[in-house]
Amino acid sequence: MTDYDHTAAPPPSTTPAVRVPALWILGALVVGLILGGVIGNSAPGVTDIADIVGTMWLNALRMTVVPLVVALLIVGIVQTAKVARAGAFAAKAVLIMVAILWTSSVIAAIVTPLLLDIFPMPREAAQALAAALGQTAPTGDIPPFGDFLRAMVPTNPIDAAAKDSILPLMIFTLAFAFAVSKLTDRPRRTVADFFAAIADAMIILIGWVLMIAPIGVFALAMVVGAKAGSAAFGALAHYVLIVTAVGTIIWLSAFLLARVGGGQPFAAFVRAAIPAHAVAVSTQSSLASLPAMVEGSKSLGIDERKVDVVLPIAVALFRATGPAMNLAVAIYVAHWLAIPLTVPLMAAGVVVASITTMGAVSLPGSISFISSIAPINLAMGLPVQPLGLLVAVETFPDIMRTVGNVTMDMAVTATVAEHTPDLGPDIKGQAT
Repeated sequence: MTDYDHTAAPPPSTTPAVRVPALWILGALVVGLILGGVIGNSAPGVTDIADIVGTMWLNALRMTVVPLVVALLIVGIVQTAKVARAGAFAAKAVLIMVAILWTSSVIAAIVTPLLLDIFPMPREAAQALAAALGQTAPTGDIPPFGDFLRAMVPTNPIDAAAKDSILPLMIFTLAFAFAVSKLTDRPRRTVADFFAAIADAMIILIGWVLMIAPIGVFALAMVVGAKAGSAAFGALAHYVLIVTAVGTIIWLSAFLLARVGGGQPFAAFVRAAIPAHAVAVSTQSSLASLPAMVEGSKSLGIDERKVDVVLPIAVALFRATGPAMNLAVAIYVAHWLAIPLTVPLMAAGVVVASITTMGAVSLPGSISFISSIAPINLAMGLPVQPLGLLVAVETFPDIMRTVGNVTMDMAVTATVAEHTPDLGPDIKGQAT
């Protein structure tokens, strides 16, 4: 017999502490855009140097993406499988969370293009940014759908990684991770610890790269400001509003889930979630919001033993807004550069957005922004260069990310508890 309190909740995160100078990055963006706008075309030598510096920084950031994503995904899948084996109650919680992640991604694929049609970027800003970023657009013909399907299964995963073929690489990594989860305890822990160490090392490395992000972002912003002028400010504001709107839809859907799935009255759930919202806005951390989520869930009359199992799992494994807002960023980049997105490309984005979120839940916002969205861009044939600018304004959408996540965590807890019979005084189950 396995006590859920000891086996269902994942262990505390050992992710290395990384400090990201968010305010310095935002300031560098603003100063770079202004200075670039002032310089314009009058000093091409200066903008050429800035372009070299910005590109070098982006390349340093990009070199961490594939090994970090692969390592995080393997560790995340093994950890999720371990939680699911703790018993039927934990497995039900994990299945609901996975379903929500995929639903979140599909919602973004539908809603984001609609929002961009209804509230398009101002034409002047779109043209200016397309001119400033146009050199990063991918070239080449879109492959037929049959070739797209055949390419999903890689013949050589190392070659797929080298060519940034993210979707085939993700499929291999998923299969490998599930195979690892079927190993006996000792070899499973050995493999998981190995990839956890790789992930930790890559997080330290990307932390070093982000420490000099003010320099890289300043250089990139100067180039964009010189080519796009003041239109860049309007475009970034429009981006923040669109991506935040997608996150708001996921946040609102949490209230619907709490009512329909969890049987909670709307007003009561809103009152219970307010303290967690306050902590989420002030800290932008789901982990810091956990005590408020626990108290809020218990105030709804949910069995505290169920709360004490589901919420720690949710905080460790689950970010409901991640797939939606990450895919929205990628779609927005395509909109920026006037790159058409076919159904296969959008489907690839949905798959990668749903998968990569599971491995990045414990990372700082700026790191998870790069590690989660760069693979989506690569899978959809989009450049990753614009992410170097967008990471500077991630502070604003990140507030909605956290608020939506903590609300959905509470809604999932209510739903799992509502559809799980009384488990007795010990809340125990068979480990498989």
